[in-house]
Formats: sequence, structure tokens, C-alpha cells
Amino acid sequence: MADLIKNELEEVYSRRFDAMRAYRFKVWRVLVEKFFQKYIPAAGTVLDLGCGYGEFINQVGAGKRYGMDLNPRTRELLDKSVTFLHQDCSAHWPLEEGTLDAVFTSNFFEHLPDKAALGRTLGEIFRCLKPGGRLIAMGPNIKFTGGRYWDFWDHYLPLTETSLCEGLALRGFKIAECHDRFLPYTMAGGPQYPTQFVSLYLRLPLLWKIRGEQFLVIASKP
Repeated sequence: MADLIKNELEEVYSRRFDAMRAYRFKVWRVLVEKFFQKYIPAAGTVLDLGCGYGEFINQVGAGKRYGMDLNPRTRELLDKSVTFLHQDCSAHWPLEEGTLDAVFTSNFFEHLPDKAALGRTLGEIFRCLKPGGRLIAMGPNIKFTGGRYWDFWDHYLPLTETSLCEGLALRGFKIAECHDRFLPYTMAGGPQYPTQFVSLYLRLPLLWKIRGEQFLVIASKP
């Protein structure tokens, strides 16, 4: 991520998300309980890459939880049981090989400066996952967002589900699931629907094809 953005991270995310923190937390509670928890072993070890305000990692059940982010404010927002790694994700991770059962990341890869940084990050994910461990990656799909992809000051790297799957395969991952459409694009500044609608949406993949503009890719380390 560019130095300018590193220096602006706290202000950028405060402006974008502070007004919706309570609502986002409620939405992520539904997303975790009704969908993502099934991919995370109850006694396993999970890392949330680009964990932001902790909406996922603070609510997911796991034996050990890590959160990685460059925003210094993240530390104060994470549950005390979550180990915070304040670092550039494309640098070496302070974890032993084969430590993690799962790495989760949502709306993060697009913030990396280039494919080289993403490639180094995928390499660290692969190294730190146990055999059979999963990467669960969600993000805006530029096929469907079009020019709106660039509406955010800190978006750098345009991706589709196909390009991400190819990058993962090149680094030894096996693709388990690949959805070109999953969730709507963004909650930043959007309407606050009742969370019951979120639960219903998750149960109706047909709606994903109508409203989804984010991909969901799940890949495993053989």
C-alpha cells in the first residue's frame, strides 16, 4: 500500500465507517453465524487479513484468533483474546509454517498496490496454512462494479474471481469454491436493511446472481 495511504489509514476508515459501526457489526454477526463459521474449525486457528474494525474476527468462533492490519487504531477495537499483527501483509509474517487452519479476508486485496504485493501475500498465506487449511477471500469484482470500483480513494488493484483463482493456482492452492457474485458491493454509506434480510439473502443464491457484485473464492493448501 502506498505510503500516502499508510499515513491516512486511520482518517480514511474513520470517515468511511464510524457512522455505521454498530450496523456493520450486526450484519457481520449474521454473515459469520449463518455462512462463514462453517469454514472455521471451532478449535482451530484463524487469521483475519485486513481485519479493520474487527467485525469478523471478534465474532468468529475459533481456538486462537489473529488479526492483521496496518491501521494503528485496529488494536483498540479488537477483542482482548485476538492477537494483533500490525504489519504490511506482503512482508514476512511472524508465524511458523503450517500454523493456521484458515485465513479470512474481505474487501482487502484491492487495497494492495500491485500484483507483486498480492503475490507475496498469497505466498505467506500458503506458507502459514496447515495442509488442508483454507483461504476464504471476498472482494469487489470489477466485472460487475465497473467504474464504481474506483469510488474509494484507497482502491489500487482491480480483480475478478478468475484472476484471483489463477494467481492462487500459480502458488499451489487448490480452488474449492469460486463464486463470481456473492454479496452486494459495499455498506459504506448505503441503506441499513434489517439484518433478517441478510439472513434471507444468504439462503437464496439466486439473489446473489441479481445483487452480488463481490466474488467469493475459497481455496485450500493441498
